[in-house]
Amino acid sequence: MKRRELGSQGLTVSEIGLGCMGMSEFYGNSDTQSNVDVIHRAIDLGANHLDTADMYGPFRNEELVGKAIVGRRDEVIIATKFGNVRGQGGEFLGVRGDPEYVRQSCEASLARLNIETIDLYYQHRVDTKVPIEETVGAMAELVREGKVRYLGLSEASAATIRRAHKVHPISALQSEYSLWTRDPEDEIFDTITELGIGFVAYSPLGRGFLTGQFREVSDLSENDGRKRHPRFKEENFNKNLKLVEQVKTLAKSKGVTPAQIALSWVLAQNPNIVTIPGTRSISRLEDNIAASMVTLTRQELEEIDSLFPKGITAGDRYPDMSTVNR
Repeated sequence: MKRRELGSQGLTVSEIGLGCMGMSEFYGNSDTQSNVDVIHRAIDLGANHLDTADMYGPFRNEELVGKAIVGRRDEVIIATKFGNVRGQGGEFLGVRGDPEYVRQSCEASLARLNIETIDLYYQHRVDTKVPIEETVGAMAELVREGKVRYLGLSEASAATIRRAHKVHPISALQSEYSLWTRDPEDEIFDTITELGIGFVAYSPLGRGFLTGQFREVSDLSENDGRKRHPRFKEENFNKNLKLVEQVKTLAKSKGVTPAQIALSWVLAQNPNIVTIPGTRSISRLEDNIAASMVTLTRQELEEIDSLFPKGITAGDRYPDMSTVNR
């Protein structure tokens, strides 16, 4: 597995990691042992970047990751997040970035993960009620105490990133980025390149849509949270399906899978980008990781850009877009 630097503070991770969110929530039911097996297989294949958050489950996903890395802590980079507040019953209680909550969340995550230090700690969403300087200042205290190694932000605007970076170096920005979500290209990429910040692309497979596995909305289980997303609504689904069909044609001609095309395209956009596709299947995991060996030619990249120009995807990426890019 090839590795890339995230930021300029010394953090290096596999260019394809594993997003663990869907193992505990949002994408239907799953089995704990099967998920542990997937995580172990990812580590075996060199995907050392495991991404979780306190809100996933809620709380259960960190416990799952903690269980999976017992005896293998030195083989992985653990990234987790705070900021999206969940109740014990799973209710969403808003966003918090106050120093007291930062510390409280970190201590709770360390306990659930059963580790002494979090490798990469993100503010999951920006709290507009608390100056970013206060939030990052509290995160910096955790670094000085040895509880966190590197800092990150998620779905932050260019202006917020600049303010945060002045308080303490930000190593990574995590935001959605894929063939059907190219928003970061507008301003974010220039900003993080200038500041020496790495980029972690979540949902690089368009929440599974770009793999070509879906033919109709009914392919999603009843408790699959994607059914609430505008891009998976009937009126947008069929439009987006036509785009994916073109990617499938290109993948077939190259002798690779649509997922490998989608991941290779993301990695080709900038040497400071890494991806964290999620899966609960070992076969899909192996398919994703094999994308690290796929190289797209300039002609193929241009063809993909013509098939998937920025803004062509039908529907917003979230039902509520008010908490992103703040």
